[in-house]
Amino acid sequence: MKKTVLITGASSGFGKEAALLFHGRGWNVIATMRSPEKETELSAMPDVLVEKLDVTDEQSIKAAVKIGIEHFGQIDVLVNNAGYALIGVFESATAQQISDQYQVNVFGLMSVTQAVLPVMRKQKSGIIVNISSFGGVTAGQFSSLYNSSKFAVEGFSEALSHELAFLNIGVKIIEPGSVGTNFRNGMTMINNQITDYNGELAALMQRYTSRTGHLAKATAGDVANTIYQAATDGSAQLRYVVGEDAAFYIGLKQEYSEAAWVEIMRS
Repeated sequence: MKKTVLITGASSGFGKEAALLFHGRGWNVIATMRSPEKETELSAMPDVLVEKLDVTDEQSIKAAVKIGIEHFGQIDVLVNNAGYALIGVFESATAQQISDQYQVNVFGLMSVTQAVLPVMRKQKSGIIVNISSFGGVTAGQFSSLYNSSKFAVEGFSEALSHELAFLNIGVKIIEPGSVGTNFRNGMTMINNQITDYNGELAALMQRYTSRTGHLAKATAGDVANTIYQAATDGSAQLRYVVGEDAAFYIGLKQEYSEAAWVEIMRS
């Protein structure tokens, strides 16, 4: 029987690349997104079911999982890909912006996982692949809300991996670096009116690129390949780093003392 993968946020970026890759490898694909009526490429493919799923809407989650099971009979892999980055001055963030970041990146991921777990538990098998970031291991200026949401994904995933191991359900974490997808282009910026921060904000991107500009960045295809690897390699490996810049920052944090790491990040 063909295996089935359910992917959230499959309309673009990592999610769409992963959907195309799994389909190309002979899998059934439940490609979920907030606006399935806008998707034309995936919806034209055999063995691809394009369904509405908003990770902040419990009913849409349950409906998409139910329809997917009715259509394909099983879900072997869940890829929790839906997410976005809220970037900017924390002091200027609104309560709604803070809530929205966590509703999508953390609570939405948890809700989809809870909806799929009964299926995998009944099957006595499954793999959950959660898309984190190198920013789920390292944290930097003006990314406090995004970083903290991905730190939460990391802790949740690691704990859940131990909780589900005896059920033959694996959990994997993908940690990409900078990738040119709609995700980066669609970052939500916090509107800042506090002038004290302006100088640091203006220097943010130059400071980042001066450290990693010489390093090769991963592509969305690289991330999709790593997702597929994590879903199919049969190993107990928990974390998969994608991109030389991600490896650079994670490696620095692991190599240096906390005091040295703080000095590097603030210099």
